[in-house]
Amino acid sequence: MSVQTFAKLIKKEEIIKDIFKFSVEAEEIVKTAKPGNFIEIRVNDQTEPFLRRPISIYNMNQEAGILEFIFQIKGNGTNLLSKKQIGDKIDILGPLGNGTFKFEKYNKIAIIGGGIGIFPLYELAKEAKAQGKKVSTYLGFRNKDLVMLEKEFKEVSDKLVITTDDGSYAEKGFAIDYLKKDIENHCIYACGPLPMLKAVQKYAIENNINCQISLEEKMGCGLGVCLGCAVKKASSPKDNPEYFHVCKGGPVFNAKDVEI
Repeated sequence: MSVQTFAKLIKKEEIIKDIFKFSVEAEEIVKTAKPGNFIEIRVNDQTEPFLRRPISIYNMNQEAGILEFIFQIKGNGTNLLSKKQIGDKIDILGPLGNGTFKFEKYNKIAIIGGGIGIFPLYELAKEAKAQGKKVSTYLGFRNKDLVMLEKEFKEVSDKLVITTDDGSYAEKGFAIDYLKKDIENHCIYACGPLPMLKAVQKYAIENNINCQISLEEKMGCGLGVCLGCAVKKASSPKDNPEYFHVCKGGPVFNAKDVEI
């Protein structure tokens, strides 16, 4: 059940250039949110920008009622959000999304993310680790200047592999190349750039490995009303395609169910 709350900003950090981590007081949201849920944020009280901005949930402290989210400045809306100061109230709607990460029945899981797509994967890794799962995490970045949250993911992973496309930090290459070396995973969880998701989806299906992917689409409302975040169902006929809406059916899907 989603709620609208005016969450107080209690901590703000620019983790790398133009990427901010906000911590807010949002007890009503974190008490029901699950790994994979997202929120919609109204960045100001003006009519422009009109639409809320969808942002993944990065971390939750349910005892303290604290919600953390990370976002990158990409346009006017996120630029306005980045100007918020400690003590400001932020208009947040959440938790949103009916498709969340399901990990309870798997004992060995692989988490793979790329770039800013790694943010919703942290809460998953944290919760899975807390429940005694063996967590192997693979994070890919373009270069060393874009590497983020290494310390945080290391704390919640049994194994962590960091890759950079150019080899300027840690392992050279793509995260999926290192994931493929570990064949004992019961399920793969992925979020990141579309080419990476397609590669992970293809690998998982061809090798009959359970796989869940979190999709990032433009979401105008977050409630399934505007219909702007459609993704084709893999099982739908070509002459009469059927679609999921990422905000309601997802954002997390079984990799076999969607055509990306």
